[in-house]
Amino acid sequence: MNDLKKNKIKLYVEPRLALFQFWGLRMSDPNHSQHAKSHQTFWLWAMCLTGVDYFSTLGYQPSIAYEAAGKLSPFATLVVVLVTLFGAFPVYSYVASKSFRGLGSIGMLEKLLHGWVGKALVMTLLGFAATDFVITKTLSAADASEHIISNSFWPFDSESLGHDKQRLLLTMGLLVLLGGMFLRGFAEVIGVAVVIVIIYMILNLIIIGTCLIHLIAHPEYFTLWLKDVELGGEHWHLVDAPQLPFSGIAAIIVLSLLLFPKLALGLSGFETGVAIMGIIKGDESDTPDNPKGRIRNTKKLLITAGLIMSFFLISSSLIVSTLIPAENLVAAPGMNGPSAKDRALSFLAHGESPSIHIFPFGSVFGTMYDLSTVSILWFAGASAMAALINLVPQYLPRYGMAPEWSRAVKPMVILFTLVNLLVTWVFNADVSAQGGAYATGVLMLILSACVASVIEVYRSRKGAFFARVPWYFALVTISFTYTAFAVIIEKPEGMKIGAFFIGAIFISSFVSRLLRSTELRFLGFEFVDDHSRFLWETLEHLEFPVLVPHRPGRRELLIKEAIIRKEHRIGPEVPILFLEVSRGDTSEFYQQPLLEVEQFDDRFILKVSRCSSISHVIAAIALELSKFGSPPEIHFGWSDESTLSANLSFLLFGEGNVPWMVKELVSKAQPIAEKQPRIIIG
Repeated sequence: MNDLKKNKIKLYVEPRLALFQFWGLRMSDPNHSQHAKSHQTFWLWAMCLTGVDYFSTLGYQPSIAYEAAGKLSPFATLVVVLVTLFGAFPVYSYVASKSFRGLGSIGMLEKLLHGWVGKALVMTLLGFAATDFVITKTLSAADASEHIISNSFWPFDSESLGHDKQRLLLTMGLLVLLGGMFLRGFAEVIGVAVVIVIIYMILNLIIIGTCLIHLIAHPEYFTLWLKDVELGGEHWHLVDAPQLPFSGIAAIIVLSLLLFPKLALGLSGFETGVAIMGIIKGDESDTPDNPKGRIRNTKKLLITAGLIMSFFLISSSLIVSTLIPAENLVAAPGMNGPSAKDRALSFLAHGESPSIHIFPFGSVFGTMYDLSTVSILWFAGASAMAALINLVPQYLPRYGMAPEWSRAVKPMVILFTLVNLLVTWVFNADVSAQGGAYATGVLMLILSACVASVIEVYRSRKGAFFARVPWYFALVTISFTYTAFAVIIEKPEGMKIGAFFIGAIFISSFVSRLLRSTELRFLGFEFVDDHSRFLWETLEHLEFPVLVPHRPGRRELLIKEAIIRKEHRIGPEVPILFLEVSRGDTSEFYQQPLLEVEQFDDRFILKVSRCSSISHVIAAIALELSKFGSPPEIHFGWSDESTLSANLSFLLFGEGNVPWMVKELVSKAQPIAEKQPRIIIG
């Protein structure tokens, strides 16, 4: 390097460096900007937002419970309640304390597991989440249609068009209406949810309370049910029940445990509860990294919702088992009188059961209850749609595994509405047929929360293996593993739907990552220290016409410089800026690498770490240096790697075919040829 160039560097760098060191100047960090506080609400009102999903299952859960467990449904439901309060609640209480930004169990696992394995797991869980939320919409709309068609004021009879066809068309209409509502915008969601949930729960309390009082006044119904339980066998009205070598209380307990997975829909509200943590109001002393008040209030939400739902699940299963004849619960519509299938509480509200003839039950009250049920079921679909629209942009676009338009609401609403219509058509809008798919999605998300909690606690503890394992969480995890696989074996269509969503996500993700590979995806640098920041800002204003990537460990820098100058015919007066780039998590798409700038005499080295792609970092550095002067040249050595191997290595591992990829990235990021850094291979 000639003396003029050396003096220029010294005159520019050294006075600023001396001033910087004298004052101890600290550069501002743009990554720590203050974010505006989002709207937050009282935890009880937030509970109503989760309640439209959780509490709405009362529209179909009692019927599904009886269909699965017959006269034993109160006992099997008791198992659901115990698992809710002593299994799901402790796990999600822990999830709330560790994932308080609302990303739930998927967010926890993303932080615990890195690289392509972590990405693959997140995408798999997104597939199950999509299964959960899509089936929530289609199942809720189907059950809402069942309530509408079975109402005495419905003007169309079953003979003209057919009950199933009416339900299918009406369900599709509700789903299209739901999509249209989201296309127009959906404001004041919490206020609407509070009104819908309060009215619905009051009406359910009236029905269940009245029926419990009726049971107390007429104990013969309870006695008759208890006699059927004691007799067992065909009196239990079980379909495909396992044959046990013993009977009595032991048989009831074992069957209740075995039948519990079929009733797992009653656990559907916990993942949604932690997903909305961001809107729950905490204490004034809360900080973004330690929102103790918000965490405490979220736990209040979870336990309150769990206790309320536990009461309604047990009491509803009891009154349905005792006060509704078995033939009405399993009969097809139009056979042997009105059907209680998929609408057991509505059946009681209409006074259609021969056991109930008391005020206020009847067609008027039943219609009020149907309208309330249809509202909360339809709004449960709205809640699921909102969850999907918010969940996908949290992950896939950030991974480069979805196009940027997936962050927009309208395209996603149209896409998911079409998926909803397809799923509804496949299942013929049958509530019972969709129960397995719904339970599969719910249970896999709960299982992911259990696994995340076990890993998190294990890593936070020290000592021997047995001391580090959270044995209570491990036991809960085993129980949910059994439950999930029991549901999958019993109703494999749920896993098929989940596999469809998982496969669609993986295929579209790979295609998207391939198509977006030439995006620069550079978010700026983080700096090792303020000294490196200062030197980088200095280098931006100097002209270094030659950039040379250097892989440390192969050759000493002085030898590398001598070879480069000789082979590339670079004179000693031309300054060279050396780049040492090391990879980090190559599965990441957007990158904000860590930069350290070192100066040895008149020689500068840029050491860049935490890179997901070497090509992108080199292109970004060259483009940044082009902003304040002439575009530099980037000198590469020749590679003997095959084209196929290089391209796959680039796509999956962030290296390979570097010169060609740098040229592509530069051309796309800077369309003006005169301002593009030149790529030279020697």
